[in-house]
Amino acid sequence: MSNKLASWIAEHQIAEVECIVPDMNGVQRGKVLPAAKFLSGFKDGTLRIPSSVFSVTVTGEYPADVGHIIPVFDPDLVMAPDPETICEAPGYKTRTAFVIADVLTGDGNPVNIAPRMILKRVLQLYEEKGWKPVIAPEVEFYLVSRNTDPDIPLVPPTGRSGRPETASQPYGLEALTEFEEIIEHLYENCEQAGLDIDTMIHESGAAQLEVNFLHGDPLRLADEVLLFKRIVRQVALEHDVYATFLAKPMSDQPGSAMHIHQSVLDAATGKNIFSMANGRDSAAFRSYVGGLVRLLPQIAPMFAPNVNSFRRMRPDSDAPINVQWGSDNRSCGLRVPVSNARNRRVENRLPGADANPYLAIASSLVAGYIGMVERMQPPKQMEGNAYHRARTLPRSLEVALDRFAHCRPVKALLGEEFFELFAAIKDTELLHYHSVISSWEREHLLLRV
Repeated sequence: MSNKLASWIAEHQIAEVECIVPDMNGVQRGKVLPAAKFLSGFKDGTLRIPSSVFSVTVTGEYPADVGHIIPVFDPDLVMAPDPETICEAPGYKTRTAFVIADVLTGDGNPVNIAPRMILKRVLQLYEEKGWKPVIAPEVEFYLVSRNTDPDIPLVPPTGRSGRPETASQPYGLEALTEFEEIIEHLYENCEQAGLDIDTMIHESGAAQLEVNFLHGDPLRLADEVLLFKRIVRQVALEHDVYATFLAKPMSDQPGSAMHIHQSVLDAATGKNIFSMANGRDSAAFRSYVGGLVRLLPQIAPMFAPNVNSFRRMRPDSDAPINVQWGSDNRSCGLRVPVSNARNRRVENRLPGADANPYLAIASSLVAGYIGMVERMQPPKQMEGNAYHRARTLPRSLEVALDRFAHCRPVKALLGEEFFELFAAIKDTELLHYHSVISSWEREHLLLRV
C-alpha cells in the first residue's frame, strides 16, 4: 500500500499531503505533512492523531462521562490512509493531495466508533449475504453573501447581472448562469480531484444549487461527498461568497437535502434484486422499503444531526415529514423513481445536506438490510399528498435522540459504544445551543412578558 501511495505522489509531483479523518459530524480533521514525511510516517506507523478526535463536538467541546469509550488520558490512534482515496487537492499554490484515513488502535485494531468504519461495518453485513448495495447521492447547497456576524440573517449573493435572486427559480437555466463562473470553477476543481459528479441544477431556493453524483460504491461516494463539500466551500470563497450545506440556512427559503438513491445487486450475478423477471417489485424490495419505513424515524440523528436539521422538515416545504412511500411522489420521504427493472431503486429524501455522509448512508443501508433480513412489510403505497398524513419523523433533535437511544435492532449492529458516544456529542451540542438567547426571544419577549 505504501508503494502505491509513493508511486502516485511521485507521478503527480505532490509536495504536501492532507491526511483527513472525518469526525462524528463529518468535519474534516487530521494533519498536513510534507509528502516525504507523510510516506515515512505511513510506512513506520507514526501517523498519529488523538482519540478525542471522535468525541469533539461541532462547537469544539467534549462530552462528559464518555471516558470508558474515549479514555481521559486521550491516547493516540494510528492513521491508516486509504490509498484508494488519494487525489489532487485543487486550489493550492503548493501541489497538495487529499487522502482519507481510517484509524487503528495501537495494536492495529480498527476503531469501531469511527463514522467511516460504521459504514464499512454495514457494507460487510451486505457482503456476508452476497449483496452489493449501490447508491447515488444528490447534494443541495446554497450560495450566500459573505456574513461575518452570526446575528444577521443570511441573504442571497449578487449574481452576474448585479442583482440577487428575489423569487424561486427551480430548474432555471438563466438563474443557473448567474453563477456561471463559480459553477465552471467548481467543475474544474472536481475534475482535478477526480470526483465523479454528474449534473448540476438550480433548485427551488434563491441561489440554491444541486449536484448529482453518478451511482456507485457507497464508501467511495461517501468519501466523494465529504471532499465535495470542502471543494465547494473553497471555490465559493475564491469568488467572495459563502457556500453552505446548512439544512435550513434561511427561514423564507427551502432547506437543503442530501437525497440518497439506493438499490441492491446480487454480488455474484450483478442483477438488481429489487426487481423480478417480469419487472415488478421483488419481495426483497418491499422488505427493504419496510425496513426504511420502520427504522429510519428511530435513527433520525444519523441523517438529521443538528438542531437546524429539523427546521427543514416542514409541511409543503420540499422536505418530508414522514416515511410514506410512493411511485414518483416527491411529497413522500421515500420515493420510487420511474425506472426499468435493471434500475429499480428507492430514493431516501430524509437526509439533510448537513449530515455526515458516512452516517447518513449507513443509516439508510442498515435499515434496509434489517428490513430484508427480517422480511418486513411496508404499508400501502401513498398515492396522494403525503403532507396530508400524520408526521412520523421527530420534530426536534431532543425527541430524535430519545428514539435513537432505544432503537435496539440498529444498535445491535452498529454497537453500543457508537450509539452512546454519538448521543453524548449531540447532547453536549444541545446544551450549548440552549444556553444561547435568540433574536426571537429578544424581539418578542424582552418588553412584553
